[in-house]
Amino acid sequence: METSENVKLTSLSSKGGCGCKIGPADLMQVIRSLPPSTPDPNLLVGLDTSDDAGVYKLTDDLAIVQTVDFFTPIVDDPYSFGQIAAANAISDIYAMGAKPLTVLNIVAFPISTLDKRILADILRGASDKVREAGATLVGGHSIDDKEPKFGLAVTGIVHPDKARTNAGAKPGDKMILTKPIGVGILTTSIKKGELSETEIARVTEVMATLNKKAAETMEPYDVHAVTDVTGFGLIGHSLEMAKGSGAGILIRRGSVPVLPRVRELAERGYVPGGTKNNFNHVQENVDFPEAMDQTDRYILCDAVTSGGLLISVAGTEGDRLLADLRQAGVDAHLIGEVTGEHAGRIVVTE
Repeated sequence: METSENVKLTSLSSKGGCGCKIGPADLMQVIRSLPPSTPDPNLLVGLDTSDDAGVYKLTDDLAIVQTVDFFTPIVDDPYSFGQIAAANAISDIYAMGAKPLTVLNIVAFPISTLDKRILADILRGASDKVREAGATLVGGHSIDDKEPKFGLAVTGIVHPDKARTNAGAKPGDKMILTKPIGVGILTTSIKKGELSETEIARVTEVMATLNKKAAETMEPYDVHAVTDVTGFGLIGHSLEMAKGSGAGILIRRGSVPVLPRVRELAERGYVPGGTKNNFNHVQENVDFPEAMDQTDRYILCDAVTSGGLLISVAGTEGDRLLADLRQAGVDAHLIGEVTGEHAGRIVVTE
């Protein structure tokens, strides 16, 4: 039995974090084959726009928001893995403008071959992050599996009229991103032993940070659309917003925050398969500058785990929201704008 002292969690799976998601192209083929669901007037947000969570109206004043997310280890430290998985799952609730209320643990673990203390540490990390979010753990489900996996099913609440979606962006809106990208490339580099302890701690902190402050800060603003940037990458989630909103989005590459060493490591080949799948899926709907090399294109499509919120806010309020986010300690950046041109497409500039 491997103990908590000598196990390297990332070595137990071929992919890690949101990079182990089924690729967007394959997933869409499966979803298209499903029969349409029965219309329900109380279902305010469903599958139509690939949003972050479902929203179901219970009363005129109350709707529930539901999401589920789980994945294989993204870092080697069990406690940190639990924190990251919890922050990632809860982020969907924040992206819908809702308050997380209850969570259920989802556990797959090789209980006969790994030290039980590893699982205990994973659960403890998640529990601490759930507590930080102000939510309550109410139970969960576990299976014995050769490959460890962990995540949460989360239920939140919101007023039916105040639910945010990824489909309301309007021309003239400013686009704000609240965390840097490049996580997928860095965590792939962790598996290869290419990051220092300091660098691992830095990317772990980014992933384990809740989007709570960002969500609370944007709440009073005229925000037209929100999504969180995770497995389909900045470009992939921006494209979902553009298509759902019937608008175009312009992204200024030079304004997008990228974690240190990401480009260097990408040039050395540490680009995860999920990132390459993302690029292949979106490239026909994205106009990149001719001078932009493949490395930078991959970085913009990098498969993020527990990324920031991508906020489409009324143009007149963009600078003020950006200032308030930074005042609240959020690493927010103005990265582009929504346009009435090239609807359903992304244009990237230098």
